[in-house]
Amino acid sequence: MHELSIFRLNLLRATYLLILVGLAIQIWPLLIAPPLDLPLMKGVVRSVLATVSLLAALGIRYPVKMLPLMFFELVWKSIWILVFGLPLWRSGQMDAEAAETMLACGMGVIFLFVIPWGHVMDTYVKAPGDRWRSTT
Repeated sequence: MHELSIFRLNLLRATYLLILVGLAIQIWPLLIAPPLDLPLMKGVVRSVLATVSLLAALGIRYPVKMLPLMFFELVWKSIWILVFGLPLWRSGQMDAEAAETMLACGMGVIFLFVIPWGHVMDTYVKAPGDRWRSTT
């Protein structure tokens, strides 16, 4: 099992704090008094992102236990870039809103450098999974 250094733990904490503050600035004001005519999926996205910000607060205290949140952030941003962002960019149809999302998702590359991949391999790939049946 990889023992994570204090530097690595604090790097994880700083990343969770960045997620928390960034989403607190962008998302929480939109939740205080949402318009009644807000499209359904915009409300869903805002709710999910608000949840991510709250879970990031837990990551500050428990940086290793909350690593799946970093996986979630890395994966959804990668999917958006590959499935939506790059096709819009290649076709020349990227508007200002899509460009802003592309930039925000592109900043997700930080997760590639912050996630302790050795620990991930030991914990999620090499370690045996939880049992599927009772042992009795």
